[in-house]
Amino acid sequence: MNVLHLSAECYPVAKAGGLGDVVGALPKYQVGLGMHAMVAMPFYDKKFTQTHQFECVHKSSSKLGYRSFDFEVLKEKENTLGFELYLIKIPDLLDRTEIYSYPDETEQFVAFQIAVLDWIIATNKQIDVFHCHDNHTGLVPFLIKHSNKYKSLATTPSVFTIHNGEYQGWMGWEKFHYLPEVNAESGGALEWNNCINPLASAVKCCWKYTTVSPSYLEELHYKAHGLEFLFELEKHKAVGILNGIDVDVWNPKTDPMLSHNYQKTTVKTGKEQNKLEVCTKFNLDPTKPLFTFIGRLVIEKGADKLVELIREIFLRHQGEINFLILGSGDKAIEATLKEVQIYLRNFNCFIGYDEVLSHQIYASADFILMPSRVEPCGLNQLYSLRYGTIPIVRSTGGLKDTVIDINDKNGYGIRFDSLEIMEMVYAIGRAVQLYQDTKNLNQIRKQMMDLDFSWTKSAKEYYELYKSLN
Repeated sequence: MNVLHLSAECYPVAKAGGLGDVVGALPKYQVGLGMHAMVAMPFYDKKFTQTHQFECVHKSSSKLGYRSFDFEVLKEKENTLGFELYLIKIPDLLDRTEIYSYPDETEQFVAFQIAVLDWIIATNKQIDVFHCHDNHTGLVPFLIKHSNKYKSLATTPSVFTIHNGEYQGWMGWEKFHYLPEVNAESGGALEWNNCINPLASAVKCCWKYTTVSPSYLEELHYKAHGLEFLFELEKHKAVGILNGIDVDVWNPKTDPMLSHNYQKTTVKTGKEQNKLEVCTKFNLDPTKPLFTFIGRLVIEKGADKLVELIREIFLRHQGEINFLILGSGDKAIEATLKEVQIYLRNFNCFIGYDEVLSHQIYASADFILMPSRVEPCGLNQLYSLRYGTIPIVRSTGGLKDTVIDINDKNGYGIRFDSLEIMEMVYAIGRAVQLYQDTKNLNQIRKQMMDLDFSWTKSAKEYYELYKSLN
């Protein structure tokens, strides 16, 4: 079975969040199941493209409305990721350093999707399933269904995965002419709330759509940034499949980013050694529990609550804990955290993204806090479980599906229901009590490290889904 994944991100080529991690791992596990899984993504001028060898397998030109553009399809020669990787390079459009936030981002991703489909039909490349990820590839199901140019692909199944329904790729109708050989009568399959909505269009036009956790699928029916009614209408096409993690990359026993590797039997000393190193680097006290937040500093992740929460827990647990933050995002949140950093002892933050440091913090922290308003799946809690770091999470989306509270049977994490400061303070207090119970703490750490959240199970679920479409 030939499956082509289309995505704006793929780790380690280019990554901004969990989407990159998923697309960098799922195809590898699918190859392990005997599938021919491939990834097509935009070309970015980053370390991976600078240090790996590529060959041009197709070169052509196409149109974005009235504008012509040339493009190349570059294949990574060595298959170093465990699957075939194809990059779409368009001069002055898809050859830049960053993934997002350009003023012509709409043009970038529309041209990317057109170029991919043009390549497929020009070379008669056999594709059994198009697997599209998030709004950046959401026009593909529409185009292969409604564009005369791609009518040869109309019987090819399309699967669309929603990693985050908050971002839908809205564009005005003045950009409708970007789409090749599409009749105006087909506009209803693009429209939602008086604009072109690629995510909504994908849900309407794909054969099946998936979410990255079962609970997130349920939540979309009442909290979907304006698409709630659509998800109710199309629920017959929906499947919730929990994300996994790449256990080869995220393995404290072999992780090359750690100074001190460890496994379940040595988790206590291993974490102590890593914790000493990280605490020394950030001027924290290694004898106290280390709490951390890793991720984007945005409202969606509950990051706007961090400063108030940190002030309150340090007031109540003065001198008892450390808190370390790694992330970037909202400039106002960043600035406030930097202010607190100046005067609050045993608190520190690193504003930015650092893959190596994130691994080191997972290995050294005792607890990771995830106060998310929205968390379609969440990968940070799965990484933390792998490294023996206890997750403290709000009960939403994939966090609810993957973390069992320590007060429940076979529990290994701490859950809370709302973003009320005192409820989160109480959750932190429970964690402090657990830290003081050394025997129970180490038992829970070992229990967590035995859990299997690899891609193996999820890859099989996708395989069964694909087979049901053919």
